[in-house]
Amino acid sequence: MNTFQAPKGTYDLLPPDSAVYLAVREAISAPLRNSGYGYIETPGFENVELFARGVGESTDIVTKEMYTLTTKGGSELALRPEGTASVLRAALEANLHKAGNLPVKLWYSGSYYRYERPQKGRYRHFSQVGAEAIGAEDPALDAELIILADQAYRSLGLTGFRILLNSLGDKECRPVYREALQTFLRDLDLDDETRRRIEINPLRVLDDKRRDVQRQLTDAPKLRDYLCDACRVYHAEVRDLLTAAGVAYEDDERLVRGLDYYTRTTFEFVHDGLGAQSAVGGGGRYDGLSEMIGGPELPSVGWALGVDRTVLALEAEGITLQLPPATSVFAVPLGDEARRLLFGVVTELRRAGIAADFSFGAKGLKGAMKNANRSGARFTVVLGERDLAEGVAQVKDMESGEQKPIPLAALVTDLTAKLT
Repeated sequence: MNTFQAPKGTYDLLPPDSAVYLAVREAISAPLRNSGYGYIETPGFENVELFARGVGESTDIVTKEMYTLTTKGGSELALRPEGTASVLRAALEANLHKAGNLPVKLWYSGSYYRYERPQKGRYRHFSQVGAEAIGAEDPALDAELIILADQAYRSLGLTGFRILLNSLGDKECRPVYREALQTFLRDLDLDDETRRRIEINPLRVLDDKRRDVQRQLTDAPKLRDYLCDACRVYHAEVRDLLTAAGVAYEDDERLVRGLDYYTRTTFEFVHDGLGAQSAVGGGGRYDGLSEMIGGPELPSVGWALGVDRTVLALEAEGITLQLPPATSVFAVPLGDEARRLLFGVVTELRRAGIAADFSFGAKGLKGAMKNANRSGARFTVVLGERDLAEGVAQVKDMESGEQKPIPLAALVTDLTAKLT
């Protein structure tokens, strides 16, 4: 009999591994929640044009990687390949920027989709946690977001990551650099597709990972030499704030990221233990994106961190997260009356905040105790006919193996005291 399988390039999250992903999401979002960022959730699909305008028509994401579909009504939609454009669209649609409290600080968590060649660390369906600060141009905001991401990673115990930092200039100085870069690139030995990219977005060529291309870029003009005074001062302030906060970074003149909307500050978190897919997250400032998608001028900055790659980074460093047990108490009833009574005990324990489970189905003592062992519970409660007659339940400490009777009337209180 044939069974269905997950589509190529995707994965299922299953217990117990899924608990690690939940813990990573919690760790990444915790510093954001403590810093004034409110949660936002957007649809899994959007109008194709939102990404074409926002992400960039010349990007691989738009030209090669988006999953698109046509609705019965003829609308062109795309599964979201990234989060920023969707979050900004939602903020504009809800007029959050008109509430008078700028920047609008939002964080999100969800699944994203890109049609790519599947490999370890690169999937067609992947999970990210992201943050956006909309409506303020302030180097302290850029620094804040980088510091919060650094804090999140360190709270997980990660130490093997590096922060790469660059400035892409703004609408005043970048066109001058763009022209100089185009002049340089046109003289190189490049394929037709890359030559087309030179005319649309030459900075993307700097992001080309092919060795034969990188060799030819050795003498490419440096963007730092073309920064206007305002961008130079802005970038220096971001760097000074990071240094003052004790957050180490590396200047990377080639860092442009894969999206067209970035301006000024751009950064990437990389982990050298992940091989080719070393980027675990990144982001930057996107001061012109709001206008690109039909909104007012709203300078903004944000990032997205990959949950999948963060988990791989934990594995690369041999870090095992200390996760709360899925079950603390496992109840094993023997007989109908014991079953009714222990089910009530389990319900009371759960209401008290204790993770408790129950031996469901008509299992004997041996089978039920196997389930108790598999559950990882700290205590197993066994209640049989003799115990009922004596008004006690047998409570076994699964770590020490010690077992003793506890009066039924004190059972919930006793277990709660032991576990809190």
